[in-house]
Amino acid sequence: MRRSFAVLAAALLVFAGCGDNTSGSSSDSEGEATSTPAATQEAAQLPEKFSAGVKIALVRQLASGDYFQQWLLGAQEQAKALNVDLRISDARNNNDQQATDLQRAIDQKPDAIIVDHGLAATVNPLIDKAVEAGIPVVAFDVETENPEVVSIQQSDEDAGKRLGEELVKGIGGSGDVAYTYVAGFAPLDRRNRGWEEVKKANSGIKQVAKFGKVSDSTANDTQEQANAVITANPDLKAVLAPYDEFAKGVVNALEQANKTDVKVYGGDISTPDIGVMTKEGSPWVATIATDPANVGRVAVRAAALKLNGDAIDREVLIPQTIITQDFLKENSIKTLEDLRAKLPDLNTQDTATADWIPKS
Repeated sequence: MRRSFAVLAAALLVFAGCGDNTSGSSSDSEGEATSTPAATQEAAQLPEKFSAGVKIALVRQLASGDYFQQWLLGAQEQAKALNVDLRISDARNNNDQQATDLQRAIDQKPDAIIVDHGLAATVNPLIDKAVEAGIPVVAFDVETENPEVVSIQQSDEDAGKRLGEELVKGIGGSGDVAYTYVAGFAPLDRRNRGWEEVKKANSGIKQVAKFGKVSDSTANDTQEQANAVITANPDLKAVLAPYDEFAKGVVNALEQANKTDVKVYGGDISTPDIGVMTKEGSPWVATIATDPANVGRVAVRAAALKLNGDAIDREVLIPQTIITQDFLKENSIKTLEDLRAKLPDLNTQDTATADWIPKS
């Protein structure tokens, strides 16, 4: 299979963002959120079907947390620029609800469907059903083998490996390490494969605990588990937490325990994450990420290309970048906007696009 690679020219080696979450549970169709279509003068330069306005269903597994909120903001901005009515459902990490949301989307016959995360066993039968119904489908961070589906990923296996290698380097090649991981979530599963590779190559690394919980309050739930792990492992040198909500929970636990000698290696980036990383004495020393708003824009552009009949690769891969605490401090970076200015290639505008697609 061919892959679309976005080239990130970054000097350092990161996942999350901030923004208001305007989506609601689609258990009540009146509670679905929509993005406002672009003005007529903007739509006039688009293909005829877009000038008239198209509907795309965005079916989300969950929307809580900085990453997912910023991702949605980017998707909405791109949808507005394309004169797309983006119909959003949020299953709030309820897999049965996401199946219901996806079936409802199919029944409503939108011009395209974007599936944002989801368990393969839950969403793949319905993704196949949507394809059979002639609806173009884009899947972000979903393990699907349907050749008609555009699959968008963030090079997560490589990210897990690179972040793990950063941890090994940061603690001198050996020591006790704790790891936050929940199986069944495609990006976490891929990152886990990268971490497993690092452990095999570094016999001095001893993983003494594995914990974590994905929920509507992931950081708080993870913090509760981290409290016990920190107490049970006084020789802990570092925690690998390859999702920013995990990392924030671990940081809170370490601060509560007054542990200043444990390093945290996280995933994702957002303005709140930057605040945590650059706070005086913060244990969060590195993260690996994309710009989540950019990824949301890529997903909408991919759906637009697919429904317009334009060529697009089956797999679209967005590389991630390691961002260190030192880099943030040395460059006085306080917000995601500051980071974008220092690392402009985080915005992969040439990924999944065409001349007729406006920049957002």
